[in-house]
Amino acid sequence: MATLLYRLGRASFRHRRLVLALWIAVLAALGASAAAFNGPTASNFTMPGTESQRALDALAEQFPQAAGATGTIVVAAPDGQALTSADNRAAVQALTKEAAALPGVVAALDPFQIGSVSQDGRYALVQVQFAESGDKVTDTQRTAYGNSGKSAQAAGLRVEHGGEVTTTEPEIGGTEGLGVAVAAVVLLITFGSLVAAGMTLLNALIGVGAGMAGLFALSSTVELTSTAPVLALMLGLAVGIDYSLFITSRHRQNLLDGLDPEDAAARAVGTAGSAVVFAGATVVIALAGLAVVGIPFLTVMGLAASATVAVAVLVAITLQPALLGFAGLRVMPRKQRGTDRDPAATRPGFGFRWAYVVTRWRVPFIVAGVLLLGGLAVPAAQMRLALPDAGTAAQGTAARQAYDLISEGFGPGFNGRLAAVVTGESAEATTRAAKEAAAAIQTVKGVVAVTPPQLNASGTTALLGVIPATGPTDEATETLVHDIRTTVADIGDVSLTGQTAIGIDVSEKLSDALPVYLLLVVGLSVLLLMLVFRSVLVPIKAALGFLLTVGATFGVTVAVFQRGLLGGLLGVDTPGPLVSFLPILLIGILFGLAMDYQVFLVSRMREDFVHGDTARQATISGMGHGARVVTAAALIMIAVFGGFVLMDDPIIKSMGFALALGVAVDAFVVRMTIVPAVMSLLDDRAWWLPRWLSRILPNVDIEGEGLREHLDREVSEGAVRV
Repeated sequence: MATLLYRLGRASFRHRRLVLALWIAVLAALGASAAAFNGPTASNFTMPGTESQRALDALAEQFPQAAGATGTIVVAAPDGQALTSADNRAAVQALTKEAAALPGVVAALDPFQIGSVSQDGRYALVQVQFAESGDKVTDTQRTAYGNSGKSAQAAGLRVEHGGEVTTTEPEIGGTEGLGVAVAAVVLLITFGSLVAAGMTLLNALIGVGAGMAGLFALSSTVELTSTAPVLALMLGLAVGIDYSLFITSRHRQNLLDGLDPEDAAARAVGTAGSAVVFAGATVVIALAGLAVVGIPFLTVMGLAASATVAVAVLVAITLQPALLGFAGLRVMPRKQRGTDRDPAATRPGFGFRWAYVVTRWRVPFIVAGVLLLGGLAVPAAQMRLALPDAGTAAQGTAARQAYDLISEGFGPGFNGRLAAVVTGESAEATTRAAKEAAAAIQTVKGVVAVTPPQLNASGTTALLGVIPATGPTDEATETLVHDIRTTVADIGDVSLTGQTAIGIDVSEKLSDALPVYLLLVVGLSVLLLMLVFRSVLVPIKAALGFLLTVGATFGVTVAVFQRGLLGGLLGVDTPGPLVSFLPILLIGILFGLAMDYQVFLVSRMREDFVHGDTARQATISGMGHGARVVTAAALIMIAVFGGFVLMDDPIIKSMGFALALGVAVDAFVVRMTIVPAVMSLLDDRAWWLPRWLSRILPNVDIEGEGLREHLDREVSEGAVRV
């Protein structure tokens, strides 16, 4: 591996103009394809095989006019007035007619005819039915919907627009750029060279640009959820900067050791590049492994993010050495560009001092680290999962205002209506079953009301509206859904659906898949690291450290987003359950990133141990040489992920926070504290591998031992000049 990458790095350095031209051509081609074939993203989450999805599919086939997205316009009269007065009633009815005439709308129901007026007469709900599903409603239709009701507002009424149709894609704006700006500052401080910092950042931006362009080029043929591109951007940018950082750092160290620029770049790709390839492979495999969960939207998110990471790896091992060729000695600080470069001048003194302290007081550090992370993990035991509703949206948004106004006038359950779909062989049989189901559902504790059945044209499908007493993400609503399904199990063909039921089904299936996926990821980490480090105990230690990282990250995220601890500082207006796919996605991403730091730090320890250092000396040397660059890499990832915390979208905010926190915990507590302490405690036993297993495992030479032997042979044969 190392020898192959060495040759690739040398070829890229020598043919740098060609390599740069090829990547620019690839970027241009992918950009043109993205512009030509860019398709819409989906904001809804489907779950094939669940009862709610089967019912929704049946509605789309048998009752299409009731299968599209819904909107709810809530109207409120001023204090002391009622909507039942002649003027206010006329204004509401005019609003209903206006809504019915909106583009894309099938029907709008008069609240006075269907009884959706509050008992005190101050509030009314205008139900608006669209022909298309939420992800197919156009921006023009959505804007027209949001602008309706001007005349009612002019009459003194308050009008707010909510419902599925108000769900929009998260926008990528200037707040995320703050993370890139912080990354640029960290790179400048780390390298002390504007050229090195700018080149590393440019390399990452080209990689993420190519990855994102390719993703959008496929969006017309592959349905992407609205969060998939944001996740791909978030992860691709972070690892792209980190991978380029590691190769550039090793290149600079090689220059300090007296190598010429070409050989320094080639050896950097051969050694640090090997770590990049394996670290990137762990991220790709972990994210692509989401496909085994069997959840389509999660599979697409994982594959989209893994594709951008794969592109980042390719860019790092090809374009980065080419850019190093253009930069020459300018990658070094100005005072170190002469012939009298001193390798000791750039040794990361703090890393060595920290390694000495940790290895000397290893047992207290291990105990303190485990107790700290164990304590942080405690709130994770109360973690609840759900798909977010408008009640957790940022205050001031249209969806949140409508949600709050509906809760104020009617109760929180009106924001999470359920739909019971009844099918029969004839109109008579369907009507009879629908009435029986309605009567049974009305007896279930927690049901406020059941609307009269609506039948399709053929009379074979009926739709019942069910109003729960509690909100969409309330734990009692989850219990209610199961109670209703149990109650109607013996009444013909009755299925419960609606956005609330779909959210509950999605969350439960993801919760069931979480332990399986965690076991898969942990098992994968042990196998991969056993292959990389040719050790039994090092992979086990890495896996246990990963579990500590995941537990602490879950615990703090639950405390902030579910319990509201310090939520105000992060813009969390209303605490609630975590988005249902966050834990499983977080495991996949953090696994890859944790293995990044594990590979980058421990591969240097392994390299020094193989070349003659004692186990303790190798641990200190690996930490000493790697601490500065790993710290910079972690700070960059934290900055990039943290930039997404500033977004209003609750899903992206929680993802950004959890990833930034997970990186901080894993890099600084686990990999740079617990890992060297444990490695010191294990001593030579850390690198023990049974002989029979050694014969089975292929030698991937990540530490570059084979590369050194290859170069020594070339020197002895006079093939290269040292």
